[in-house]
Amino acid sequence: MTYSLRIADLPVSERPRERLIAVGAKNLSETELLAILINTGQTKGNLSAIGLAQHILQELGKYKRVPLDVLRDVNPHELMRIPGIGPAKASTIIAAVELGKRTFKFRPNERVTVDSPASAAAVLSHDLMWQNQERFAVLMLDVKNHLLATKVLTIGTATETLIHPREIFRETVRQGATKLIIAHNHPSGNLEPSPEDIYLTEQLLQGAQYLDIPLLDHLILGNGDHQSLRQGTDLWERYPQGE
Repeated sequence: MTYSLRIADLPVSERPRERLIAVGAKNLSETELLAILINTGQTKGNLSAIGLAQHILQELGKYKRVPLDVLRDVNPHELMRIPGIGPAKASTIIAAVELGKRTFKFRPNERVTVDSPASAAAVLSHDLMWQNQERFAVLMLDVKNHLLATKVLTIGTATETLIHPREIFRETVRQGATKLIIAHNHPSGNLEPSPEDIYLTEQLLQGAQYLDIPLLDHLILGNGDHQSLRQGTDLWERYPQGE
């Protein structure tokens, strides 16, 4: 693909919009997705939209982070420092990123059933997945696994947060929940549980047994993915929850 060409000069099979319709958005590169938002190129050597999109990702990569990680938190003024990006293109990109985040945000008036790690991660994604500080949240359910509420209980540094079991159970009881799921994010994107994560989970499982409020799972979120400690450890076998 030649990036100096206009999109209209490319073969139809290589044009981002046509490719999105033909093969689906999941099969497009980050460059192609950005090119659809940008639409036309300007300045910076008369690059096409594809060339300009590639240039944006290269510039964001100078932050020494994955470009898309930077794009989640970038503001319009930072984008407008990149040659070829004015207020209109910067606003379009920021709006698209925000819409993507809100897609995963739980709406309180929706009746959501949480019956898997994936469904729990989807509910918590907006609050946890894309944050650059570690956050700890609790997801509270009724007896039929209907979602009652979610709450971020603590916000830590870039690498750690602290939570005490009593804070978790206090909020759970206050909401009248009969089951709960806990979750936190790893800003690094590494989903492996730390020894502290394991220890806290053990404490909570024991407390849940005593209070008869089953702890269904402990999720770690980051880098667009999630890890279930229930699926990845034997903790629930050691501390049965009587669900």
